[in-house]
Amino acid sequence: MRALVTWQKKIFLLASAGFFVLSFAPRPAENQSGDEPLTKSKLGEKLFFDPILSSNRTISCASCHKPEFAFADTMVLSLGVNGQVTDRNTPSAMNLAGRIHLFWDGRASSLEMQALQPIAAPNEMNLPIAEAVSRLNADPYYARAFRNVFRTNASEKTLADALATYERTLETSDTPYDRFINGDDTALSPAAQRGRIVFIGRANCANCHAGEDFTADRFKNIGLYDGKKLTDPGRFAVTKDSSQLGHFKVPGLRNVALTAPYMHNGMFKTLRQVLEYYNKPDDFVRNGHNRDLSLSTPLNLSENDLTDLEAFLHALTDERFVKRIKK
Repeated sequence: MRALVTWQKKIFLLASAGFFVLSFAPRPAENQSGDEPLTKSKLGEKLFFDPILSSNRTISCASCHKPEFAFADTMVLSLGVNGQVTDRNTPSAMNLAGRIHLFWDGRASSLEMQALQPIAAPNEMNLPIAEAVSRLNADPYYARAFRNVFRTNASEKTLADALATYERTLETSDTPYDRFINGDDTALSPAAQRGRIVFIGRANCANCHAGEDFTADRFKNIGLYDGKKLTDPGRFAVTKDSSQLGHFKVPGLRNVALTAPYMHNGMFKTLRQVLEYYNKPDDFVRNGHNRDLSLSTPLNLSENDLTDLEAFLHALTDERFVKRIKK
């Protein structure tokens, strides 16, 4: 699967170089001159940025998944329609093509399943899917667009298909790290190279953040549930398995320097705070319920180690974002 995703990423990079150089503003879903045919991904992109999918037509998927921040949000908790607060921090919508669990609690097993849930969620876009479909079919542009792409009217299935197809284009692989592992020994700074060794070795980050997108697609309890102040049950809410109380999906780390704040509850404002937590969890949360054994004792990393680790994580930033991350 990872080999397939790598191949898809490389093809997408070659085919869409202009997309990376230009802004992330949505392109028109259809060229009025007829020169450029409408595709599923272009239709999905149009829908992703269109507030037509929210009950009061005020927010879109991109309102919380901001392109300039690697399709994540800068708020601890995003705001849905009428200013309603969402339940968890908004994760990046990038590099999800190979994922087998979506959302912090893993309640969706495909991008098609994931794409519809924020639309229907009362504190997000608050639009029942049946109503969303009726709205699209009543809109002259979208009625024509869905017939052109799918040869049928908009439906729950075709809406999910279009959005998921667009999300699968949001793959990145043009980072200093990628150039380094592909043979450019100068692509990583000395600090980032040292941080990579710490990441793989003494810090053991790669135990969970493994693979091409730096996630093992597992659920872990890192101690952010204590049943008192920190009460989100995580994966337990889906499985009802008491052994998964406080477990959350291990996120990928590509472009992580852009996606602050961090964790399912957005409790850490900076990458440095995240690293300091892993280094000494008890300094932040005491009595975390069934914290993973890998965090049972402090890592005892030095300040230099933490600085090097942070440099390595910055090196996972795709080139399209480099100017923003340097600001």
